[in-house]
Amino acid sequence: MTIQTDYGAVEYSPQDLITFSDGIFGFPKLIHYLLLRMNEGEDDDSLLLMLSVEDPNVVFVLINPFFLCADYSPSLAPQELACLDVTDSGELSYYVICVVRDDYLENTVNLKCPLAINPHTRRGIQLILENSSYDYCHRLGDFPSVIEG
Repeated sequence: MTIQTDYGAVEYSPQDLITFSDGIFGFPKLIHYLLLRMNEGEDDDSLLLMLSVEDPNVVFVLINPFFLCADYSPSLAPQELACLDVTDSGELSYYVICVVRDDYLENTVNLKCPLAINPHTRRGIQLILENSSYDYCHRLGDFPSVIEG
């Protein structure tokens, strides 16, 4: 299959899709997404684009939260683990949505509401981490890993 995007034509198969049955906050009807690496050919998941195949104008910039905060520790409820067909949260891949600004150090990420994806089933959910110290808006410039490069 081919989808036309602002980044050109993107070839994909149905097995490439990540499915968020409940959508993403603010986009409940968009449930199928492609993860696109920023550097083609590299096996680096620190920075990705997540493109809606239902509406290619909807694209999220995702960052692996462990790149920003090595001790990031999302805690999932048993029903969230069951929804993703895992018994341990360590079996999942996590990403946070980045709000992009002109100055990249002013970009923000939402550590409180990460995306959790089962890499084997390619199903995902967006979480709200209750009772956590994470916030909805963290500046990239506040993370030493970003500043040190």
